[in-house]
Parts: sequence; C-alpha cells; structure tokens
Amino acid sequence: MISDSESIALAAAQAAAGKKAEDIRILDLRKLSSFADYFVICTGTSEPHLKAIGSEIREKLRDDLGLTAHSDGFPASQWIVLDYHGVLIHIFQAEKRDFYDLESLWRDAPVVPFEDTPARA
Repeated sequence: MISDSESIALAAAQAAAGKKAEDIRILDLRKLSSFADYFVICTGTSEPHLKAIGSEIREKLRDDLGLTAHSDGFPASQWIVLDYHGVLIHIFQAEKRDFYDLESLWRDAPVVPFEDTPARA
C-alpha cells in the first residue's frame, strides 16, 4: 500500500482524467493546512458524470494502491468529496465549483503540475 499523499493525488487526478473530468487541479496544502495535504478538484458535466468520475477514482485507488475512501455528498448535490486521509478529492458540477470557489479560498496553495491529457506516442 502506498502512503505518499502526492502520489495519491496524482493517481486520483489521472483516474478523473480517464473519465474525462474537466479542469483538473491539484493544490498542495501541506504548508497551509493541518487537515489535508492535497486537494484534487475537478468538474463533471452531469450527475451521471460525477458518479462515473467518483467510481473510477475509488476503483483505481483501491485496485492500484490498496486504498479506500470515506465519501460525502452525492451526484444530485452536484458535489462529491472523497477523503483519502490527507488527500481530499472534490468532484463538482460547474455551478457548484464556481459557487464554492475552492481555488480562490486556497489561492496561496501551490498548484501541482498535472497534464490531464495523455501523452501521445
């Protein structure tokens, strides 16, 4: 089992990208927060899309890293949160993401580079 929180955040972001999540951001909160090391924030286009993104992240992190998450929210609320003990994954619909604007609230957090499109061979 892996415990490096940056690796978990990157794996979650990659899984979200695999389900075509939009505007994926990874914020490094290690110097700013005592409750989380990283936020992964992404957008889904509909309730079924939110559910698919969340399911893909759960499955990939369980199968590849042996991790399970506590989750809160549900697709009808337009916001799902997955908690991987220091890595919080926020899956929003665009309206809720704009309303809560976590990127502005945590604007002092460095953004971890992440390419959400697969490299071409």
